Amino acid sequence: MSDEITGNEITVRYFAWVRSRLNRPQDRVSIPATGLTVTELLAQLSTLSPDHAQVLDNPAGLKAAINQSYADPDATIMPGDEVALFPPVTGG
Repeated sequence: MSDEITGNEITVRYFAWVRSRLNRPQDRVSIPATGLTVTELLAQLSTLSPDHAQVLDNPAGLKAAINQSYADPDATIMPGDEVALFPPVTGG
């Protein structure tokens, strides 16, 4: 698989337990040329497999970044972007 993004594709990278539960580091998906929101992307990803549906069932438990910048649920993702999905970061 090539790392080159073509057409209206984006790369979605998974981290921490999200990656473990999906048993994959990333997905490459097509999105509309006009883009979509993080919330809309999560809905689209949940249709990929039963594991995706289960992991993405509670989007409030996930954080997103677009091109390595934190993103709100209503932030717009455009073709060619890289999206990261990960659990909230806590520390002590």
